[in-house]
Amino acid sequence: MKTDEAKRVLETALLCAREPMSLHGMKKLFADVDANGRQLGVGVGTDTIKLLLEELRHDWQDRGIEIVSLASGWRFQSRPEMKPYLDRITPEKPPKYSRATLETLAIIAYRQPVTRGDIEEIRGVAVNSQTIKMLEDRGWIDVVGHREVVGRPALLGTTKQFLDDLGLASLGQLPPLESIADAQDGRSLEALEAALQQNFDKADAPAPVEEEQVTSPVEVPIHDPQPAFGVDRVNNIDTNDESY
Repeated sequence: MKTDEAKRVLETALLCAREPMSLHGMKKLFADVDANGRQLGVGVGTDTIKLLLEELRHDWQDRGIEIVSLASGWRFQSRPEMKPYLDRITPEKPPKYSRATLETLAIIAYRQPVTRGDIEEIRGVAVNSQTIKMLEDRGWIDVVGHREVVGRPALLGTTKQFLDDLGLASLGQLPPLESIADAQDGRSLEALEAALQQNFDKADAPAPVEEEQVTSPVEVPIHDPQPAFGVDRVNNIDTNDESY
């Protein structure tokens, strides 16, 4: 297949795909198979596909849509500056999350893997089971292992779906937290939440995850030490988690 034709096929597939496409999935576009499903020929290699993706990125650089790399693959999406106009045809507002939910999600995102006990130690209040369940149902967190202590509490981490929904390819693209290391005024938790909120503000909240969709957790160490948070128990937080 000629390069121009392969590029057109790839562009069409990305525009029509309902979910991000992985490089492995893209290679299937160009793999001819026999009656038994065995691949015929070499198809189009990974390096060539990456080159085509960069060409497509350049082709669309001056348009309202861009091609981006996410945790689970590549996709086309609208540019941030188009959001005010698109909001005019989508009156539904993204769901608003409570302070307790954002705090819990921020702790998991920045300090993973963590247990519920770790989260409660940082927040200074009990974690509402419904908060954890909502984040799990949303596809943003999952159990990634168990801490090898008495009771073997579950270790929680974020998923690829979480990164995709924030428009990120990796956890390393979350806003940096250098300022937290020097925070001595009891506002470290607020900084965690604010850093996470930066990405919520940049990314549109997608439609709810379908029940049959399966998400894979981001790989994180399982045998982790006790987190060295260096964060004092936050003051001025109500003891009732549902108060937010």
